[in-house]
Amino acid sequence: MIVKQVTELIGNTPMLEIDPEIHGLKNINLFAKLELFNPFGSVKDKTAWNMLRHDLDAIKAKGQIVIESSSGNTAKAVQMICGIQNIPFKIVTNRVRVKEVKQILQLLGTEIEELPGQSQCLDPSDPNDPLFVVEKIMNSEPGRYFHTTQYTNELNTKAHAEMTGTEIAQDLQRVDYFVGGLGTTGSTRGAGETLKAQNPRLANIGVVSSKNGFIPGIRNSDEMFEVGLFDRNFYDAVVEVSIDEALDGMMMLIKRCGVLSGPTGGASLAGTLKYLKTIDQTLAEKQNAVFLVCDRVEWYLSFLQKLRPQWFGLNVKETGLKTVTEEQLNSVKEITADQLQSMVGRGEPMTLVDLRGGLAFKGSHIDTSVNMPAEMLEELLQWSVPFSQSKPVVFVCPVGDQSRRFSAYITEAGFNSMSLEGGFAAWRDNEKPVVKARKRTDSKPVLSA
Repeated sequence: MIVKQVTELIGNTPMLEIDPEIHGLKNINLFAKLELFNPFGSVKDKTAWNMLRHDLDAIKAKGQIVIESSSGNTAKAVQMICGIQNIPFKIVTNRVRVKEVKQILQLLGTEIEELPGQSQCLDPSDPNDPLFVVEKIMNSEPGRYFHTTQYTNELNTKAHAEMTGTEIAQDLQRVDYFVGGLGTTGSTRGAGETLKAQNPRLANIGVVSSKNGFIPGIRNSDEMFEVGLFDRNFYDAVVEVSIDEALDGMMMLIKRCGVLSGPTGGASLAGTLKYLKTIDQTLAEKQNAVFLVCDRVEWYLSFLQKLRPQWFGLNVKETGLKTVTEEQLNSVKEITADQLQSMVGRGEPMTLVDLRGGLAFKGSHIDTSVNMPAEMLEELLQWSVPFSQSKPVVFVCPVGDQSRRFSAYITEAGFNSMSLEGGFAAWRDNEKPVVKARKRTDSKPVLSA
């Protein structure tokens, strides 16, 4: 097959029927829609192409710069298409969490404006919100930018209605269950609409990461309100999947099926099996289920190495954090935002530790706190506890889950420790004062409510 443009290879991805001995379902035929076979490696190739293809000539004629809020597969696909057309591309994001993704964008020459990682404590009205910044950039130079608007652009949904959904419908006469991870929701909404038209009894199932969790490519339930295309009523069910379940599903696809899936595809498989396991036992006749394998594992090797070093032949000493019991967690002393504010105001001796990432801390933090990102502190705890026992240690994290675990661990080690209940989100929601690292003429940090 000879093509004149690589974009001609977008779409027409294959489906793999998974052996029942692998998935364990007796009355459901399970199919994986292999979107990793798109030329740029993901389901987002279809999204990017449909958002750009109608406007490429106009963008070039006007000398515009394409801009988007993305740090993942959409950014890669948009950059590849823009590169072919010799169009500059800029991303504004606070979600760069995987090293390889940033490296490939840098290799391709993408202009990256990286903001403080405030998505850990969601606040769409915050001036560091990526979409707010994109709008500000565009308003400062009217006509200079073309915004692909992946989170609200109906061309995103339409791409998958016309391509992904139609491709599946052509391969299967009837689909009873359609499952996919929820990011922008364009792929599940678009394909789901087409498949629903084919079979009105179809169940559309969305998969999100467990609360406070992180799975590359999909969002957790708290983040879905950020996505303009998201419609909860469209989905018959939304299934939460932990990172451990996602990685187990990914390895099942890789080792048992020969599919080099990334964590998002693993999450979709895990969510599919979690949802269908009970239903399968009630069925009297065979039904068909399809889930999306969104992208490839190679993008996530550094991420996987941190989570599963043993997979790469690395021996890492485990800290007590991994073995903290529910009993220890339940015994953690938690303090409210009001109590912590009083302690800070009175100048009580304490070590106030903010576990969020450096960019989030720089953007906004509690006065007198010190930044020790959770990953860094966990590494330090492999060797010793880096705090003084002469004063209490108070931990702050995005929503209070990580801080409880760290507090439980060092309490067991003989330290006086507390956790901020509800985390930094509770502090912010209660309108407590924060230090914001924004520039002033006197070059001092600003304390604001």
